[in-house]
Amino acid sequence: MVPTQRPLPPRQPLDFPPLNSVLAAQRLIERTDQLLRRHPRRLTAAVMVMLMGSAVTAFGVAPRAPDAADLPRRVITESVMPEGMDSQLDALQTHALDLYRSELTRSGDTADTLLRRLGVDDPQAATFLRTDPVGRRLLDGRAGKMVRVQTTQGRLASLVARSPAAASDQLDSHFTRLTVLRVGQQLSARTEQAPLAAEVRLGSGTVQTSLFAAADDSRLPDAVTTQLAELFGTDIDFRRDLKRGDTFTVLYEALTADGEPVLWQQASGHLLAAQFINNGKTHDAVWFEDTASAGRPRGAYFSLDGRSKNRMFLASPMAFSRVTSGFAMRMHPILGKRIAHLGIDYGAPAGTPVRAVGEGSVAFAGWQSGYGNLVILRHGGERETRYAHLSRLNVKQGQRVEQGQTIGAVGSTGWATGPHLHFEFLSRGQQVDPVRIARESQPMTISAAARQRFTETASAARIQLATTPSRGRVGFE
Repeated sequence: MVPTQRPLPPRQPLDFPPLNSVLAAQRLIERTDQLLRRHPRRLTAAVMVMLMGSAVTAFGVAPRAPDAADLPRRVITESVMPEGMDSQLDALQTHALDLYRSELTRSGDTADTLLRRLGVDDPQAATFLRTDPVGRRLLDGRAGKMVRVQTTQGRLASLVARSPAAASDQLDSHFTRLTVLRVGQQLSARTEQAPLAAEVRLGSGTVQTSLFAAADDSRLPDAVTTQLAELFGTDIDFRRDLKRGDTFTVLYEALTADGEPVLWQQASGHLLAAQFINNGKTHDAVWFEDTASAGRPRGAYFSLDGRSKNRMFLASPMAFSRVTSGFAMRMHPILGKRIAHLGIDYGAPAGTPVRAVGEGSVAFAGWQSGYGNLVILRHGGERETRYAHLSRLNVKQGQRVEQGQTIGAVGSTGWATGPHLHFEFLSRGQQVDPVRIARESQPMTISAAARQRFTETASAARIQLATTPSRGRVGFE
C-alpha cells in the first residue's frame, strides 16, 4: 500500500520591514543621539519628572510589598586602614604652615628649654638668644615674661616678649616689649617701652574647693581675687563659711599689653563691681568715687543699695596674712621675759607687700633702733600707725598715701627672729588694739549731692553683673 502524502502547507513569506522603515529608524536614533549630546540637562530633568511620577504611583502600590522587618538582614564589616603617618607628614611638609604659640618664662630657663616648650626647633635662634646683647635680655631678670612665637616649619619667624616696664615709675602705665624677627636668614632684636591699655572685663566662677581655685579656673588675676575676698571679708568667713556651689561674678579693669592681660602684680587690675552668692545669700558691691564731697575725691566700695563696704581703717595691713602674736602679754623672743606686746605681728614671706590701713601722710620713713626699717603714718583725729621690720620702703617722709597703698614690704630688719610685720595703732600717743579700732571705725558715706549719680552707677553695675554669660568664663565688655 502506497502511503499517501499530505500536501505541505503553503510557505509563509518572511516579514522583513520595508527598507524605508529601517532608514527612518536609523535617522531617529541619530537624531536622539544628537539631542542627547546637545541638551543633556533638559533631558535629565524630564527623566527625573517621569521618575517622580512613577514614584508617586509606586507609593500607592508599596503597601502590598512584604514588610521590611520580615526580610533577611546581613551585617557587612569592612576594615578601613588610614594612611601611614609618614605619608601624612610628607603631605604636611609640602605646605608652609605658620604656627603661633605662647608661654611664660620660668626660673632657670635657658634659650634651648624655652624654645623647646614653644615648639621651636631652630639652633640658630637658640644661639642668637644666648649671644645677642638685646636678644639675651629675654631670659634676664625675673621669670614670668609673656612670650609669643611664630614658627614656619619649626623655625623661628618672630618672637615677642612682654614684661614690666624698666623704669619703676612706669610700672602701672607701660610695659617692655622685646621683639626678635627673622628677615631672610638673619635674626634681629629690639626693645621698646609701650603704653598699657585698660579694658573692662567680666568674669564669674563656681566654688568647688576654694575661692582661689575657682578664680584660677576662671582665669581671674590673683590681685582681683584678693580684692574680692577682702571686699566681702566682713560678710563671709572664707575659711569657714565657704560652701561648694557658691558663685561669684566680678567686673574689673584689666591692664593689657598688646591686647593680652598682663600677669605681673603691679598692673593686675582694679575691681569695679562684684556679686558673691554664699549659701544662698547674695552679697554685692560697686566702686564709687564721690567727687561731690568736700575736699578731694574719695573712692570706696558700697553695696548696690548704698551701704558702705569700707571703713576708715582696714582690719589688716596685709592681704591673707596670719597673726603670729596678738595685742596681749607675751614672752619676748629676744629679751626672754614676759612683757606686753603693744601691737600685732603678722607672719608672711619676705617681700610680701605692706599697705596703709588708712589714708594719711608719712610722718617717718627710715631706720629706728629695734623697729628696723619703719614707716609711721599720721591720720586724722590724733591717730597714727606704725609698720616695722620692713625689707624696703616705698614711701618718703611728707608723702600723702591712700588707704590700701603699698608702703613697703615684709622683712626681718631690726629686732626680728624672722620675716614678719610688726603693726601698731596709736590714739593720742597710746597703743590700742588695731582690730578693735578697725571694727569701730566709721564707715564711708555718700554725700547727698552724689546720691543720684551713685544710683545710676549701681543700676548699671546690677545689669552688668546679671548678664554674665556663664559661670566660669571671662570676656571683654
